[in-house]
Amino acid sequence: MKTALKKVTIVAERLLRDQLIDLLKKHGATGWSITAVEGEGSRGNRTSDFEGRNSQIDTIVSPEIADVIMTDIAESYFEDWAIITYSSDVEVMRGDKYVGVN
Repeated sequence: MKTALKKVTIVAERLLRDQLIDLLKKHGATGWSITAVEGEGSRGNRTSDFEGRNSQIDTIVSPEIADVIMTDIAESYFEDWAIITYSSDVEVMRGDKYVGVN
């Protein structure tokens, strides 16, 4: 049986990776995937070796938890860091692995 959930994607400076993982854990995310990514946005192209690549973190959570995670990120990081977050609707099998539902 499929369960409708949200995939939250965070693209942030590499320096924030561990803090963002702690934030996900705090709000109940049970897993995530991390990918090194490159790109350019409103804060320019991040190209120096010191800065390194950005981290993209994806997690699948309930719609309510997605809202909490995204609000916390916006309030804690948007003003001072190069970071974006967005969510997508997803359907997953074994939804209980993500939010304890059948």
